[in-house]
Amino acid sequence: MSTHSSGPAIETVGLVKTFGETRAVDGVDLTVPAGTVYGVLGPNGAGKTTTVKMLATLLRPDGGEARVFGHDVVHEADEVRGRVSLTGQYASVDEDLTGTENLILLARLLGHRKPTARTRAAQLLEAFGLTEAAGKQVKHYSGGMRRRIDIAASILNTPDLLFLDEPTTGLDPRSRNQVWDIVRAVVAQGTTVLLTTQYLDEADQLASRIAVIDRGRVIAEGTKGELKASVGAGSVHLRLRDADRRPEAERLLRELLVAEVQPEPDPVALTARLSAATSDSAAEQAARALGELTRAGITVDNFSLGQPSLDEVFMALTGREAGPATGRDAGTDTDTDAKDEVAA
Repeated sequence: MSTHSSGPAIETVGLVKTFGETRAVDGVDLTVPAGTVYGVLGPNGAGKTTTVKMLATLLRPDGGEARVFGHDVVHEADEVRGRVSLTGQYASVDEDLTGTENLILLARLLGHRKPTARTRAAQLLEAFGLTEAAGKQVKHYSGGMRRRIDIAASILNTPDLLFLDEPTTGLDPRSRNQVWDIVRAVVAQGTTVLLTTQYLDEADQLASRIAVIDRGRVIAEGTKGELKASVGAGSVHLRLRDADRRPEAERLLRELLVAEVQPEPDPVALTARLSAATSDSAAEQAARALGELTRAGITVDNFSLGQPSLDEVFMALTGREAGPATGRDAGTDTDTDAKDEVAA
């Protein structure tokens, strides 16, 4: 693997890509620190895949600039390609070949001699828990196994930068956790990972910084804590002793906290969203609310205080819920297959 430059792994300024009348990417600015997992979070059609394709030199930008380890993705495309690898949303290996045959073939295409290719294939199959399936055709692999062999193929030569475009789409929880462990191991070896995802828990688990993209634009960026703090100080979850007192408790909390209070399906439960626009901490706001309820003779049997979830962040920023991926970005479903051009 090449020695990292002292600057960021990725820098984009005003990155634009259009398909006809559609601006799939509309002025994206990103700075991705080297040696980290950087999450790009957004709904289906937000422009995530199109952005990745431009950074990987598979699409030519229509505007703006993008650099990977200091190399311009258009004018220095060969230098960029020598330092990156891409695992897309769909399996890229040959399903009629076995796991071993796929990895040996790709290693040979990357310039490894046959003995080295065999050794590297065996190492990766063992590391990814695929040794027992090494002699089976990939078409007989489960979804999780296919994703693992895909990622293994992407790191036959350990890249400086690995693009993972929705790597766990459609996987069961066990397989997703296995892929997450692989991502952590890759980063521990010094590789930078740009991860696009619609799964909020995936971004929460893996990414040190997250950009939220919607309709081709970055609408928020920061650490998980910064993004969560941007939409509120947190939530207080309460369980009352007497369900008949819930309407009164809801009114008192709304007046005191000047915040949204949501009755839960449980008839004795309430959730109050705390405001970040006050000098009081979330704990101070919660303590004041509990004191007011006590003075009103309303008994609280149980309460908990927590940060907003990434789901709440996503809802606040985009006005809609996130959901599992159902396809590729809008800009790539209809136009990209016909208009892909290698930036050379």
